[in-house]
Amino acid sequence: MTAPTFRPATVRQRLTGPVEGSTHLAACSVAPRTRDMDDAVATMLDDLSRPGFWEACEQQMITARRLFAGLVGADVDQVAILPNAGVAAHQAVAGRRWRRRRDLLTTTAEFPGIAHVWQAQSGATVRWCGTTAGRVHEGDYLRSLTTHTGFVSVPAVTYRDGARLDVRRIVDAAHAVGAVVFVDAYQAAGVMPLRVDALRCDYLVAGTGKYLLGLPGLAFLYVRDPDGPAPTLTGWLGRTDPHAFRTVGLDTPAQARRYETGTPAVAALYTAAAGLARIQTLDLTQVRRHTQRLVATAAMRLAGQGETVRVHPSDAQGAHLAVVDPYAEDIARWLAGRTIVTAPRGEVLRLATHAYTTDDDIDAACEAIASYRHHTGTRGGHR
Repeated sequence: MTAPTFRPATVRQRLTGPVEGSTHLAACSVAPRTRDMDDAVATMLDDLSRPGFWEACEQQMITARRLFAGLVGADVDQVAILPNAGVAAHQAVAGRRWRRRRDLLTTTAEFPGIAHVWQAQSGATVRWCGTTAGRVHEGDYLRSLTTHTGFVSVPAVTYRDGARLDVRRIVDAAHAVGAVVFVDAYQAAGVMPLRVDALRCDYLVAGTGKYLLGLPGLAFLYVRDPDGPAPTLTGWLGRTDPHAFRTVGLDTPAQARRYETGTPAVAALYTAAAGLARIQTLDLTQVRRHTQRLVATAAMRLAGQGETVRVHPSDAQGAHLAVVDPYAEDIARWLAGRTIVTAPRGEVLRLATHAYTTDDDIDAACEAIASYRHHTGTRGGHR
């Protein structure tokens, strides 16, 4: 069977509304509005006006779970649907018995909302790897692993600088000392191949509101062995038979559904299924090559303009580029006034690429940043 392919112009035709005619370089923060998204929301509203709305929602949940499982090479029984990455992290770590292996190894490059969950674990000793500036390499993990390490958290791609880590290498080393591994794939899912059998991780989380082309408000948690201790954060969807509606008693299924809580954000659920269906039509190996080329092009051009960029070797680069400036928010506002949507975070301006991103988008961003410098009289990386 011929693998699906992608053509940026074809994917771009699915963009709609205020995004149409603009340059969307912010998928590392929020997905662009698409026709698929509009159609999904319209379907939700139609379903809401007819009997059987909750049955329709359940079907969307089944579809989204199946599509995500297919995306990462998991079984549907290994996938839980949750509100966000923070809840997913909590479900993965809460209830662990921190005895001899008390160390929880994470990184200063971790997304704060996940790092906060790790720091809230009573009995665990959080160990940090990476620099104080929030940069990390897989070697930092390897040097930090000890026989006291029980849990390891790894971002597949760092949220701020776009550094892609060698997850499999870290997982193998962590397993060798008896630790389990949680992978945050929010900045990877949808723009690069991601297979849990190749990564061999114990947990993996990804959300719908970024590169998976859906709305915020929904995350998927992959659990390699979903038959551990029953979670204490639970709800009616975490039961063996949710539709039994039993008030007394607390049974727990042997599938990853045990980690689910209450009713998910319904609009996000509908758009999740639509976004994943769109991602399914893409050859993610080609998308990966496409984004690598665009990021390299942008980095070279911006550096030539005098900008400070944080760029990594091709195989260690995610789908977004970090442009360093202490007033990144100001640049983002300038670009927004020229219909260029970016994603500032602290002292970096992130330019995110996807299957729909074109060379013209990169040209527009680079030219607008040069115009900003000329207008403000500032230099790259400085004020």
